[in-house]
Amino acid sequence: MTDAPQSRIEQPMRAAGANGDPFTPAGAQFHPVSMKLWKARLVGALIVPVLLVIPLIAITILVHQPLLWIGVAALVLFSAWLTWLIPRQVRAIGWAATNDELLIRRGIMFKSMCAVPYGRMQFVDLNEGPLDRWMGIASVKLHTAAATTDANIPGLPKEDAILLRDRLSALGNAEMAGL
Repeated sequence: MTDAPQSRIEQPMRAAGANGDPFTPAGAQFHPVSMKLWKARLVGALIVPVLLVIPLIAITILVHQPLLWIGVAALVLFSAWLTWLIPRQVRAIGWAATNDELLIRRGIMFKSMCAVPYGRMQFVDLNEGPLDRWMGIASVKLHTAAATTDANIPGLPKEDAILLRDRLSALGNAEMAGL
């Protein structure tokens, strides 16, 4: 047996919880999303504050109104908070493919886990926006008959997203064939 390097899809994320943790089921090896996702999300989130702070600084200097600096400080603090928060949110996203279902977990303070049985999948989408394309990442979205299913894995490297889409489609077809 050779020690061939694993692909990024097969490299598990370290489980943070104990065996009793419902967000770390036994036997599930969670994979992280690409850290390029936080850059894409940060660029998207900071466009409006940056476009607002530049004219606000110019107006504040021209009008000589010291109270407008409060608005500038609020925008700068909000931007700093987003710069701190978004990478933490991205690090909290993980997915695991078990024998029967796909698990997707996210959240730091308010955690959530979505489990989608392969037999319930109707189709799998691969999505990529302009920022995603620029960063070389894509999202895989699973569709089921339930309208409220939030089975979306954002920020996968494009090659891994294609492999995961193909793998999930094959698993879904195999499960549906058994019905």
